[in-house]
Formats: sequence, C-alpha cells, structure tokens
Amino acid sequence: MASGAPVTIGWCLREGTARLNAAGIKGARLDARLLLAAAIGKDTSYLFGYPEVEPSRENWDSFQEMVSRRIMHEPVSRIVGHREFWSLDFKISPETLDPRPDSETLVSAVLDQISDATEALRILDLGTGSGCLLLALLSELPNTTGMGVDISEAAIKIAGMNASSLGLDQRAIFQTGNWCSGLLSGWDVIISNPPYIGKNEITELEPEVLNYDPPAALFAEEEGMKDYRDLIPQAASILKSGGLLVIEAGRGQAGQINQVMIEAGLRCELAVKDLGGIERACVAYKGI
Repeated sequence: MASGAPVTIGWCLREGTARLNAAGIKGARLDARLLLAAAIGKDTSYLFGYPEVEPSRENWDSFQEMVSRRIMHEPVSRIVGHREFWSLDFKISPETLDPRPDSETLVSAVLDQISDATEALRILDLGTGSGCLLLALLSELPNTTGMGVDISEAAIKIAGMNASSLGLDQRAIFQTGNWCSGLLSGWDVIISNPPYIGKNEITELEPEVLNYDPPAALFAEEEGMKDYRDLIPQAASILKSGGLLVIEAGRGQAGQINQVMIEAGLRCELAVKDLGGIERACVAYKGI
C-alpha cells in the first residue's frame, strides 16, 4: 500500500484502473470498479458513495490479486464468479459458458413470439450451462415451467444453484443429457445456444474466450455447423405442433441454420439481429 496519504477506496480505484490501462485492458475503469466492489464485499454504488473509506489490508491484497488476474485476460466474471444476464445475477464456473449480452437476443426473440405472458408454457433449454436462458424466460413468464439439459453434470449443478438463488427452483428442473436423447415430446418452446465456433476461427477469438470458456461449449466440427445438424432435427421431433424453436447463431451462420430448419420440417420465421447487427437468433415454428 502507498505510504503517506491514506489508502482510500477512491485511491484503490485509481490505482487499479492505472494498472489495467497500462496493460491495455479495455474498459479498465469499469473492470477496476467491479473488482474492487467484489474485493470489499459491497456493490459498486458503495464505491461512489464512500470513496474516502479505507479498505482493510486483506481487501487491498485481494483487489491487487484480482487486478493481476484481469491483466492476464481472465474475464471479470470468472474472477468474481458471477455474471449479470437479463438484469439477473448468475453464478458461473469453469464448466459453464460466460453469459453474454448477445445471447439476451434469444430471450427477447422468444418473448416477442409469446402473445400471452400468463400462459402456462413448457420450455426446454438444450445446452443450458448456467441456466441463464431458461431462468431469464421463467422470470418473465410467471406460469411457465421449464427443463434445462446439459451434457456436463458440473454445469447442471450450477444451473440448479442459480434457479434456487433466483427463487425459480419450483418451476425449473435440470438434468444431464445429450441434446434431446430420451426426452418426451410436447414442448411449447425449445431454446438453445449450442457450440458453433469452427476450429478455423480459433485465431480470431479473444483470450478471454479462448482461455477461459469451456471448449466443449464453444467449438463444433463441420465449420461450426455439426451441433446444429444434430440438434435441430431432434428438437423438431419433440416440439408440439405449432411449437417454437429459437437457436443462437454465430456470425454469418443464420442462412445455413435456416436451411437445416427447413430440412427438419420447420417453418422459418425470421433471424433477429443483436445490438451489433449480427443475425443472432434464428426463429422457427413446427407446422400444424
């Protein structure tokens, strides 16, 4: 800690921001703020309200260690162990994908297709990870229930913990499985964010993604299309007549995904763009 002047929250924030800026970390001030809040066990509003408070030596050491991890390109969410998605707080782990704002496009796309939010629907989330997609939807649809499926038992445990912390565990169940294998039919909505990054795209990934997201949740064979080709026909077979399928797409993949949907007997409605202008959510129905 610095000698002379008292080490305050405001000073710590400036020091952390300077270290991150020097390392070329984008959004250094925001990251420093989030890390400092985690280190002292307060929310970020506390930092603004009490910049003159002097943190303990333990808090300072914890903050310094967190900043050092961020300099190595470990995402803030991985360092603090949770991530905000759809204005909800989700616990994450090395076995779960880090929820990203782009994926909120899927939640919006589903909600836009539902005319009555009070209807009692059944939603299936394939490759659920942290459970963020399913639980975000359940938070908006009070009479809806859902199931999340993931091949990773560790991810399923995290999803269950998130359901409990959000008070949604009475309407959500999670189980291990390989896509739709062994599942009963009759789902109103199926949603999925499958692996879709081709091995040829590895060099384009930021280190925050490449080094910290689980590879099984990122990469797919056949230039990123294999899981779509496996998943979509299975999903079509267990959707109820008139049911909705919404799947996340990678950059430039929406056209190919729509073709797979058509071949599976689905009626493609639209591809919803994310805030970056990328067609992110492919929307289709099972014909009546």
